[in-house]
Amino acid sequence: MKKTILNIAALLMLSSAIKAQETVYPAKEYKGKLFIKNGTVHVGNGTVLEKTTIAVENGKIVAVGSSITIPSGDVKVIDATGKNVYPGLILPSTDLGLREIANGVRGSNDFQELGDYNTNIRSVVAYNTDSKITGTLRANGILLASITPEGGVISGSSSVVQLDAWNWEDAAYKYDNAIHLNIPSFLQRFGRRGGGGIPPAILAQLGLGIRGGNAEDPNKVAVEKMEEIKSFFRQAKAYLQEPVHKNVNLKFEAVKALFDKKQKLFAHADQVKQILAAIDLAKEFGFDLTIIGGVESWQIADVLKANNVSVILNQEHELPAMEDDDIDQPYKTPAALQKAGVLFALNDNDANSRSRNLSFNAGTAVAYGLNKEQALQAITLNSAKILGIDDKTGSLEVGKDANIVVAEGDILDMKSSNVEHALIQGREVSLDNKQKQLYERYKYKYGIN
Repeated sequence: MKKTILNIAALLMLSSAIKAQETVYPAKEYKGKLFIKNGTVHVGNGTVLEKTTIAVENGKIVAVGSSITIPSGDVKVIDATGKNVYPGLILPSTDLGLREIANGVRGSNDFQELGDYNTNIRSVVAYNTDSKITGTLRANGILLASITPEGGVISGSSSVVQLDAWNWEDAAYKYDNAIHLNIPSFLQRFGRRGGGGIPPAILAQLGLGIRGGNAEDPNKVAVEKMEEIKSFFRQAKAYLQEPVHKNVNLKFEAVKALFDKKQKLFAHADQVKQILAAIDLAKEFGFDLTIIGGVESWQIADVLKANNVSVILNQEHELPAMEDDDIDQPYKTPAALQKAGVLFALNDNDANSRSRNLSFNAGTAVAYGLNKEQALQAITLNSAKILGIDDKTGSLEVGKDANIVVAEGDILDMKSSNVEHALIQGREVSLDNKQKQLYERYKYKYGIN
């Protein structure tokens, strides 16, 4: 009889897990008052507040302090005693919701369009809120992401989304905040991206080159491509200055916000020459510039600071770019930018982790020169500033959206981090995901308690 009862209980648990898998849906708006009490609050701007309570109402933070009185009655309270409270983490550049399977059938991927100058492409309209990957990000405290198109010379516009929504309209947090430009390479690479430059003469002997075995000078090709890019923007500027257009040009219309400084130019560039070319372009047209990638940005940090150029470092867990770089250079780059006063954010574009290790990338930067609050700021407030959403999120301050993470342990530490609660605009969202479901499924299969 006892064995039968245990079997029935196990079946009920499995049924519950299967049901949970089928019914994970966006959280409903919470209209009452909510309090997160007695936590160690990491504000996101470098400040840490001990034994502090956060009051939330109508999705906004309305009070932060140690002397807040929690009223009795119909209020929701999360006890954060002995736990850490953080702003929701922000992923500043990702193909989340656009690419579900890295090498899957073309119909499952919406991250890239045909053509070179796709200024009128809007990534947000292709964003898939039902992605299985999204749940794994929320479970690690990532609550917002900038959905970024790829390919061509100009890929299109990115938009910021919140990661708990029914559809892309619900998800949209800030529409079309940046246009993405891919700066041509000034170096011919052989092997992996960071393998170093190979002289054209040697490439010619090997029958290799930039275009089908013709070993052209990569500098010459890149300079020509940059002139082509400048020509496009010059034409766009002339078109936008016309009082009346005989024919509407959608590609030129799509960059109007760039010239009006209502939109940023996000230039994907790793090499020093690429970064300098992007700065030269931005100066000519008065664009607000951010560098994405920035592998060699540490070499010209003073130039970036002088020109008010921000940087999104794509990946810290990688090998150095050039053969004569220090083996740990990717780990040291955040500290170099911090020392120079450059506004920078950290990213995770690793195809294997699919962005969920963002906070642990920041943890690595702590081991190589940043302090913990600087590293946290690089994945919260700094990202918000670069994406143009710091008026609404990025730090735990009164008036901002209640995008909040409560974790046991240090969120930057892979061994101790355990996210227990996550709020997006005051709604407590599910931390369940496909990986957790599979974990429970196979624990049951093999009788692991």
